[in-house]
Amino acid sequence: MMRSCSALVVLLLLSQARGFLGPSEDDDDVPEEWTLLHVVQGHIGAGNYSYLRLNHDGRIILHMQSLKGDADLYVSDKTLRPSFDTYKLQSVTCGHDVVVVPGDFARPVGIGIYGHPSHKESEFEMRVFYDPTVSQELFDEGYTSEDGHKKKKSPQASEEDFQEEESIFWTILIGLLKIVLEILF
Repeated sequence: MMRSCSALVVLLLLSQARGFLGPSEDDDDVPEEWTLLHVVQGHIGAGNYSYLRLNHDGRIILHMQSLKGDADLYVSDKTLRPSFDTYKLQSVTCGHDVVVVPGDFARPVGIGIYGHPSHKESEFEMRVFYDPTVSQELFDEGYTSEDGHKKKKSPQASEEDFQEEESIFWTILIGLLKIVLEILF
């Protein structure tokens, strides 16, 4: 038992060490459906930011590899200059950083690349992919009502649905109160 646990720990450590030694061929494996939009390479000084702007619609995947040093990735749809204080998405690993920008993020999206102060200079390569596999049709599907008519689901709850839920709530609450009062008196 102890020997098998030791073997698992050694395998785990070896796989982690392989990841720290450099990019593997597996890092380049991306689904065939993804489209490569851009490849951005750059250098960034310690404690500094480099900013990019993303205008492409749809689900975008940012793959960034720190070639030298440690570059971190910050993304926001609220500001074009995201930082470690103001961001919506981040990846701050040593080496390979990945951020998936959802299709519903407002465009343009701000991308901040931060040079970690632990290194005088960081060098990075970022690949920007478009993922067409997430179809809006999945969210646009309607439902069939009791009378057989096809209805479209609203992305937000309608006022009618809210009132119906509220009515059911009050009906149940009043019924419970009647039972309690009947038991007490």
